Amino acid sequence: MHRRTLLTGFAGGLVATGAAPVFAAAGRHRVLNVRPGESVQAAVAAVDGPGWTVVVHPGTYREVVSVPAENAGLTLRGATRDPRDVVIVYDNAGGTPKPDGSGTYGTAGSATFTSAAPGLTVRDLTLANDWLRADHPDITGTQAVAAYTYGDRTRFENVRLLAHQDTLFVDTTALGAFDRQYFRHCYIEGDVDFVFGRATAVFEQCHFRTLARDVDFTPKGMVFAPSTARANPYGILAVRCRITSGAEDAAYKLARPWVPSYETTAWPSLVVRETRISPGIDAVAPYTNMREAHPWQSMRFAEYRNTGPGAAVSVPENRPQLGRAQAALHTKETYLGDWRPCA
Repeated sequence: MHRRTLLTGFAGGLVATGAAPVFAAAGRHRVLNVRPGESVQAAVAAVDGPGWTVVVHPGTYREVVSVPAENAGLTLRGATRDPRDVVIVYDNAGGTPKPDGSGTYGTAGSATFTSAAPGLTVRDLTLANDWLRADHPDITGTQAVAAYTYGDRTRFENVRLLAHQDTLFVDTTALGAFDRQYFRHCYIEGDVDFVFGRATAVFEQCHFRTLARDVDFTPKGMVFAPSTARANPYGILAVRCRITSGAEDAAYKLARPWVPSYETTAWPSLVVRETRISPGIDAVAPYTNMREAHPWQSMRFAEYRNTGPGAAVSVPENRPQLGRAQAALHTKETYLGDWRPCA
């Protein structure tokens, strides 16, 4: 099914019109409610300080949402526990021209949801970018981000993140900032580099899904593309997750390192541990290069006690493994430090 049809089918196809919501702050709890026909962005803009909760009621909200840094401690959540009931979606790509003629959006600017707020919590909803390559053959900048986050202590729980290329951009506020992000019980799908960035990002009990892709080459894409700062001891950690695929066996790579041209000192770090990996991942050669000048073998890539056909170790030099002592350094607790998001 075409993704746009699927998304608008949720919640009876109710779509936001962009109208300002009629807010009702719930006593001292500082709660704003958003209902179909109203705007999530208008609710965020109405927040006048830290610690607010924006509750989004079932419907599909076609808009771009941006949370500024001053909205520290904001909670954005769906009104029900089913993330399919609330969908925030838009369709900008990196190569989409801006309406004012000033150029294109670029990767970060394509995001449906962006947050710079420290202490952000997002839960029980879907964030999607339904831009499709087939609909725009004239656009070469095909990155289309669902969520771009770069605040410390960012937490996503029970959230669906849907796009194709560059679905989830986990970034930091600055090169020297080791912002921490935590994802629990989330579903993330895409094709090319669909979890990427330089944040310290922990994924616990999440489901990563590689999409079927109608191209005649392999690999058809990669799950992870970390760009960790060299000074940061911790990059992306996936623990007790699962990786499935809608494509044929061995069509996808687990990861490739991203060393941006504007940040050539990056030393990407990725640890995948105790995760079940489907045959959609190339078990013989699960890693590849983005640029030959930065081979994956020189990066901080490792695995520990993974299972499933895509985790089989047939060529040991292609799958670096942690020992028990090394694995003890790559846990949720070590990555997140003094922050306990589930406390």
